Amino acid sequence: MRLRVEFTTEPFDLDEPPAHALAAREVIQTGGLDAVDVGPFGNTVEGGATAVLAAVDTLLCRTLAAGATRVSLQVNVVGETGR
Repeated sequence: MRLRVEFTTEPFDLDEPPAHALAAREVIQTGGLDAVDVGPFGNTVEGGATAVLAAVDTLLCRTLAAGATRVSLQVNVVGETGR
């Protein structure tokens, strides 16, 4: 199964990325995911279910520890792996 996750972390800072945003970027860029799109107001990652769910777990732990006060997630099934 393939998953796509869209997420944001808050609070926002338009002048400089906050520590929680940098933590999120590091998690998703090193998570072994197939597709990563990092933007100023939202991020999207895609990959196999095991890799995506592991990255989401790490993302939540690290961003909250780094000062995020809210993490919004949307998870979509986008297909089966190996098809």
